[in-house]
Amino acid sequence: MMAIDRSTFHAGGRIGFLLVHGLGGTPVELRFVAQGLARAGFTVYCCQLAGHCASVEDLRLSTWREWYASVEAAHDRLKPHCDVIIAGGLSMGGILAMHLAHNRPESVHGLALYAPTLWLNGWAMPWYARILRYVYPTPLKIEINLPENEPYGIKDERIRAFVVNSMLSTDSSAAGVFCTPLRSFANFNSLVSVVKRQLSKIKTPALIIHPRHDDIADIDNAYYLQRKLGGLVDMVVLDDSYHIITLDRQRSVVVDRSVEFAHAVANELGTGVTTVKPVQINAAE
Repeated sequence: MMAIDRSTFHAGGRIGFLLVHGLGGTPVELRFVAQGLARAGFTVYCCQLAGHCASVEDLRLSTWREWYASVEAAHDRLKPHCDVIIAGGLSMGGILAMHLAHNRPESVHGLALYAPTLWLNGWAMPWYARILRYVYPTPLKIEINLPENEPYGIKDERIRAFVVNSMLSTDSSAAGVFCTPLRSFANFNSLVSVVKRQLSKIKTPALIIHPRHDDIADIDNAYYLQRKLGGLVDMVVLDDSYHIITLDRQRSVVVDRSVEFAHAVANELGTGVTTVKPVQINAAE
């Protein structure tokens, strides 16, 4: 199955957002937030990670270093359009954004972390999720796929039904895959182990938005990052959402707090950069 490029670019002002989707997900899960930020005048790029938006086998064969290379390529594309860049994303996307901030501190000015995930320890995770954190890449050929579990990260039943129907369809490019290869979790763990060692060196100011009742990644993920990150951290706790906060009931809160954070970062930098009315919406280049 050939991957469909679901990346989206919204042209706006000189303050930009680079948003990264989660493991097994797609840029579509960030669409509402991206559109809200674009309406507020920001330039927004939602990139697509390598191995995603295609088959489960494509996801299995991709590595975390390839996922991260996608983020660096997206950052390179966004830089000519922006003087201030906020990097962030949903779940694993936030972890990749932190790795980018560590490697490119001079050109990542803020972090927007939406339900950032270091451990899969939410209340709806199966018993074997506690073991997954100890799985790392191996030369052995591993073809085990782990299914998604209800409520699939979404509290709103109407939105959940739409997402589940999309995942069950033959087109995984919109809502992502309905199961995740064990090998992908192993690569995820490798990424996390690298980023955990970098946290104290990441001085970039961060916004963390995490649901109190996260079904996939308990809020202690956010508390851990709040304690360990080396820069200022602003934390927002949502009370009516599950893991995929960019689609769930409080998605407007995610947009509003992200807008406030981006303006605060720009003001702190003293660049005088502002947002403008966007000239182009949902234009993929």
